[in-house]
Amino acid sequence: MSRPEVLFPLFAEMETLDGVGPKTAQVFQALGMSRPKDLLYYLPQSGVDRTRRASVREITPPAVLTVEVTVGGHFPPRRKGGPYRVMVRDTLLEFMVVFFHARGDYLQKLLPTGQRRLISGKVELFDGVAQMVHPDHVLRPDEADELAGYEPVYPLSAGLTQRVVAKAVAAALQRTPDLPEWVDGALKRREGWPDWHAALVAAHAPADAAGLAVAHPARQRLAYDELFAHQLTLSLARAQLRRGKGRASAGTGELQTKVMTSLPYAPTAAQTRAISEIAADMASGLRMNRLLQGDVGSGKTLVAFMALLIAVEAGGQGVMMAPTEILARQHHEGLEPLAAAAGVRLVLLTGRDKGGEREAKLGDLAAGRTDILVGTHAVFQKDVHFHDLRLAVVDEQHRFGVAQRMELGAKGEVADVLVMTATPIPRSLALATHGDMDVSVLDEKPAGRKPIRTALVPSSRIDEVVAHLAQATAEGRQAYWVCPLVDESEVVDYASAEARFQHLRATLGEGVVGLVHGQMPPTEKDAAMAAFVAGRTKVLVATTVIEVGVNVPNASIMVIEQAEIFGLAQLHQLRGRVGRGEAQSTCLLMYQTPLGEAGERRLKVIRDTEDGFRIAEEDLAMRGAGDLIGTAQSGLPRFRVADLERQAGLMALAQSDARKLLADDPRLTSPRGRRRARSFGCWIRIGRSA
Repeated sequence: MSRPEVLFPLFAEMETLDGVGPKTAQVFQALGMSRPKDLLYYLPQSGVDRTRRASVREITPPAVLTVEVTVGGHFPPRRKGGPYRVMVRDTLLEFMVVFFHARGDYLQKLLPTGQRRLISGKVELFDGVAQMVHPDHVLRPDEADELAGYEPVYPLSAGLTQRVVAKAVAAALQRTPDLPEWVDGALKRREGWPDWHAALVAAHAPADAAGLAVAHPARQRLAYDELFAHQLTLSLARAQLRRGKGRASAGTGELQTKVMTSLPYAPTAAQTRAISEIAADMASGLRMNRLLQGDVGSGKTLVAFMALLIAVEAGGQGVMMAPTEILARQHHEGLEPLAAAAGVRLVLLTGRDKGGEREAKLGDLAAGRTDILVGTHAVFQKDVHFHDLRLAVVDEQHRFGVAQRMELGAKGEVADVLVMTATPIPRSLALATHGDMDVSVLDEKPAGRKPIRTALVPSSRIDEVVAHLAQATAEGRQAYWVCPLVDESEVVDYASAEARFQHLRATLGEGVVGLVHGQMPPTEKDAAMAAFVAGRTKVLVATTVIEVGVNVPNASIMVIEQAEIFGLAQLHQLRGRVGRGEAQSTCLLMYQTPLGEAGERRLKVIRDTEDGFRIAEEDLAMRGAGDLIGTAQSGLPRFRVADLERQAGLMALAQSDARKLLADDPRLTSPRGRRRARSFGCWIRIGRSA
């Protein structure tokens, strides 16, 4: 689609703007701004109050003063490099304006004795006398209107000044067309938002500090445009994916009822809600692409199994894929009693299956004799064929990519996809990164789960912790001991898993302690995990490889060494490895003193709550969106105005608006839809990053 002519001036060279030469254009280019359009979203980050005062007496130094003065005598420096002073008088007082390394002839022209000038700059006291060093502005009275009462301050780099940026931005704004409105009129009136062009002008010319806040109507409007464009893109992708679905999978409820009646507890309201959302998706004629988000211990596995039973009740098959063999085996063991209650055939397929055994499993799968398959990435292999795959359940999405997820879905001609994650994601980030998916949230824990006692312990008390551990293991209990690094580091004094393993083995006994870390060969790692799961070893020293998914109900103690260096989400995931059995569980967060402010805040949040969603929100507030997910692998979009940490509600609004627009007018072919599409298409060209 060709660029509309009305936008040509915004796509010209930067040198066509007032005050921008080749060198300045290069500086702007280094900041990612190569066209005038890019300056529109280069918003001021702070501002200076330039309100006119009658006299220096009206302020308390140090403070910025804007005042009209009569210029008095000039006092050149007595020695080289000394201060050049100019005496000035306002309506009440005399004070000094001071310059360093300035030419006398230039200053005589700038501040001619006997004439009036408007000056603005920071006033400080020096030996009890008020003085303004290097004023920011010196203007003739007839130029005074050029100085705004509140001056925006832009982020700068070497080679740029505030004046150059302000002049270039003003020139870019003059070239900006007043595009027809694309935001829904009722929404715009309700929120009190200005038109797009007016919002840009207001954002670059704030009347006061409130004009810089994310809550200001102009900034909210510009942020909404960004978020709406992002969500519209995701909604189009979602609609495209769902249009590929050709048939419905409607369950009879027969197998689900058998499982529910076999359970010793009732499902939570959140589980019941999630199951109905998934059932409605599967029964519709559209392909399901849903994220099941639940905190540690919220019962995601039961929900996922019910979804798999819907696929079987509809006459098809289901598959559940885990990122590691340990987790696949664990899922299989956990689901076996449920499969037995339902009377369905559940089979495990991993890379270890070889020869005749593998061929038999593949034959049963292709013939439809296997109802539900549990496996690792081995289910991707070309020789794995399903008779009628209806549902693919993917555990821990962040452990493998979207392409793999789609490949798994492609194993069935029209397979629904359900992704599970145990990592609570703040709402704004979930919408930003999973906006193409529908989301079910499990925000309750099953009744009867005992809270985990969490305590902060200084590392100086390690001997007490080890003694407590010796007593607990003698009573038959099991414990995890998590260390941050594998090897000793000379640079950073972090605990080493290898060294801690040796120390605990020497203290607790030869066969009592196991070790697992990411640098071990897979067979050794699996053997160490298997020994701990079977209860042959009582203490497992580990790095964060045990963070996700491992389920050992008898393990009731979690020791995290140097807990202050872990992130909140990681600490929460690690703590979730205990509290899965009947015994009262304990998590000890060991820290090195002195504890920094940020470290102390993190540890107190973990100590005071087990609510993963509250912890995730705290993590977002402390670290920011990019750090929280890890920008490189998160796919987190870069927004220039929108603030994900503080505008979660705006993101949710943008998503519902984008989905409603496409639901009402899927191809934007109505007269209003076409107008919005044309206008918004212009914005997309202007608004996207250079």
